[in-house]
Amino acid sequence: MTIKEINPDVTHDNLQRFMVENAAVRGELVELSNTWQHVLARRSYPKAVITFLGEMLAASALLTANLKFNGVIVMQIHGDGPVRLLVVECDDKLQMRATAKLAPDAVIADDATLTQLVNVNGHGRFVITLDPSDKMPGQQAYQGIVPLDGDSVATVIENYMLRSEQLDTKLWLAANDQVSRGLLLQKLPNHGGTEAPVDDALENWHRVTMLGATLRNEEMLVTDIQTLMRRLFWEESIRVFEPQHPTFVCNCTREKVGNMLKMLGQHEINDALVDVEKLAVNCDFCGQHYEFDKVDCAQLFASDEPVETLIAPGDVKH
Repeated sequence: MTIKEINPDVTHDNLQRFMVENAAVRGELVELSNTWQHVLARRSYPKAVITFLGEMLAASALLTANLKFNGVIVMQIHGDGPVRLLVVECDDKLQMRATAKLAPDAVIADDATLTQLVNVNGHGRFVITLDPSDKMPGQQAYQGIVPLDGDSVATVIENYMLRSEQLDTKLWLAANDQVSRGLLLQKLPNHGGTEAPVDDALENWHRVTMLGATLRNEEMLVTDIQTLMRRLFWEESIRVFEPQHPTFVCNCTREKVGNMLKMLGQHEINDALVDVEKLAVNCDFCGQHYEFDKVDCAQLFASDEPVETLIAPGDVKH
C-alpha cells in the first residue's frame, strides 16, 4: 500500500480549550490537518464520506478533551445505506484513528446527506463507547446506543448529549479533503450558591450560542481556530488553557488481530483454512498487513486468554 507523503511543517493539529467566564460556558476549538491527512492517505473515499468522517473526527477530539478518565472514546455510526460504518477512535492523549466501510456496490453523490448515506431505511444507529484503560476487576466498557436522530453529525451528537448526559451542547463541524475543524460549546450546570441566577445563565447561554451560530461552513474550512476565536468572542471575557495537539496513531497489534480471529470461532477459521495456507488481515485504520497460517491459528484457540476487542481491525482475506 502506498501512503502519500505528509509534510508536518505545513500542517496544524491543535485543540484549544477555553472558558467564557462571564457566561458560565466552556468551549473548545479543534483543527485537524496532519491527523486527517494520515486517515485519508490510507483510503480513497467519496466526497460526502470525507465530509462526514472528517466531522466525526473533529467531534471525537472535542468530546474526548472533556473526559475525566484514562482511556478511549469510540464513536460509531452504523448504517443501512451505501455506507455501512463510520468510526473514529480517540484516547485521552488525543491519539486518533478513523475509517469508513462502504457497501460493495455503493454509489454516492457528492452532496449526499447523512440520511441518504447511513439511514435510508431508518435503521441507522449512533454508538459511543467509553473504554477506561484502568478498569476495576469486572468493569466493562460503557456503551450508549441510540437511533440516528438528525441529518448532521453535529445534530446527532447534540441530541445524544442532551439525552444521555443532560448537558446542553452545541457543535459546529466542517471538513473537506484538507482539514477538519470544529467548535463545541457546553453550558455549565448551575449548582446555586454564588453562581448567576438561572434566567441569567440561560440568557448568557443563548447569547454565546448565537455567536457560534454565525459560523459558516466555508469560513470554518479556511480560517484557523485562533482567528475564529477572536472573531466570535472578542466582546466576551475568555480564559484559554494550554493547547493540546491531536495526532494519528493506530494501536493495532498482532495480538488484537488474533483476538478478532478468535471471535470468528474455531470452526469458521478451520473452514477458511481448507483451501489456503494462511489468512491475511489488513487493518482498516492504517493498512498494516498480518498473516496467520494453520499453526498460528491453532495456537490462538489453544490459549485460554479471554478475547477482548472493541472493533474488528480489518477484513479477513482468504
